Amino acid sequence: MIRSIVRGAGSALPRRIMKNSEFEGMLETSDEWIAQRTGIRQRHIAAADETTASLGAAAARAALDNAGLTPDDIDLIVLATSTPNNTFPATAVEIQNLLGMHHGFAFDMQAVCSGFVYAVTTADVYIRGGLSRRALVIGAETFSRLLDWEDRTTCVLFGDGAGAIVLEAGEGEGTIADRGVLAAALRSDGQHKGKLYVDGGVSTTGTIGHLRMEGREVFKHAVGMITDVIEATFSQAGITADDIDWFVPHQANKRIIDASAKKLGIAEEKVVITVDLHGNTSAASVPLALSVAVADGRIKPGDLVLLEAMGGGFTWGAVLLRW
Repeated sequence: MIRSIVRGAGSALPRRIMKNSEFEGMLETSDEWIAQRTGIRQRHIAAADETTASLGAAAARAALDNAGLTPDDIDLIVLATSTPNNTFPATAVEIQNLLGMHHGFAFDMQAVCSGFVYAVTTADVYIRGGLSRRALVIGAETFSRLLDWEDRTTCVLFGDGAGAIVLEAGEGEGTIADRGVLAAALRSDGQHKGKLYVDGGVSTTGTIGHLRMEGREVFKHAVGMITDVIEATFSQAGITADDIDWFVPHQANKRIIDASAKKLGIAEEKVVITVDLHGNTSAASVPLALSVAVADGRIKPGDLVLLEAMGGGFTWGAVLLRW
């Protein structure tokens, strides 16, 4: 059977690093308060010349280099983002052009923080369906553009960045030993929209708006929803938490990550955490963490890797793959 195998991973971050201490002169908060409640120590903030497209293209180039491929080898780009360069066209086609790629097809996917998990699952369907041979799957965000910098409950949480992987069609025997995407579960429930959203939009206010969040409500739902999709993925694959080599969760809050891993029985040493370095980068969060763990040698060929994310909407999902 056809499997979507990961050939490479890469990432890109804005030049500017903003540490928690910078908020102390702006808001009634402190480095200690932010770190204790979220696990975040710093985040990257995009400059005027750094956009979702430029960061996404840089991450794509890094993933291609890691895979030993060029844009000529790619026939599909799926970009997960909630912060596109323009209302239209899709920022994915801008990235396509920045890469010098004038063939294949490209489109954006909007599932907020779950976007990369949704995008991997979507690219996998295109590959297994024969419409793509090699795909760039990118998560790229400039969430700093959406923040209310006077709201200490949200502006300290988010950062900018991009991560990408290259998926390639390969052959497997249909067992858990195959390399590539092995199982996935996706969910959404729109009744929770008001708990995490942006209060602007083309069809409503005609403005960009600002991010708004009911933090306690999000936390209350997060662990149960995450557990739901991960257990569904385990059931599909016929495995347990003990079989996982690495757990790469959405980097929103260390408390949520720790609580989810504990509830699922995933050992602490198997959890990849980068929230301290990047903050919450929404759809870029999972591929950024993946790229870090690949670059430092933790994730190796043959490892069983579990991806998970939850975002506004609510949306949530999990993907199991063998590296």
